[in-house]
Amino acid sequence: MKYSIQHQFHIAANKNTVYDALTTINGLRNWWTILTDGDPKINGELQFNFGDYIGPKMKVTALVPNESVEWVCVDSKHGWQNHTFSFKLDIAEGKTAISFIHNGWDEQGEFYAHCNFSWGRYLESLRQYCQTGNGESHGSQGYRK
Repeated sequence: MKYSIQHQFHIAANKNTVYDALTTINGLRNWWTILTDGDPKINGELQFNFGDYIGPKMKVTALVPNESVEWVCVDSKHGWQNHTFSFKLDIAEGKTAISFIHNGWDEQGEFYAHCNFSWGRYLESLRQYCQTGNGESHGSQGYRK
């Protein structure tokens, strides 16, 4: 059995703004980590680093403009290899509704709990970036350790 981390939340911004935050290097740098590089297009690869820590490399597997983004982890030093990540965008109550899933966990242990907490934090950063233009990505001035 595989486990998933799931988050659902609303962003007071249009779907295009949220989609751009998920599919451009500048957008990703502003809510997840400033050390983001790569090709955000379909079949492109994105490298996410956190200071001196080499983070995951994701392959972009699906893009539906203003609707969904999907990645698969192709390289990871911390066990995310072959995990999948999806962001689904919808409209609810005049806001963009996000359904996020990080799938592929073998167990719900301490690292799972740590990542679940961290995803919540970075998804809140995504919300702040889309609503105000200022996220709290890792390495940014607004980032709190």
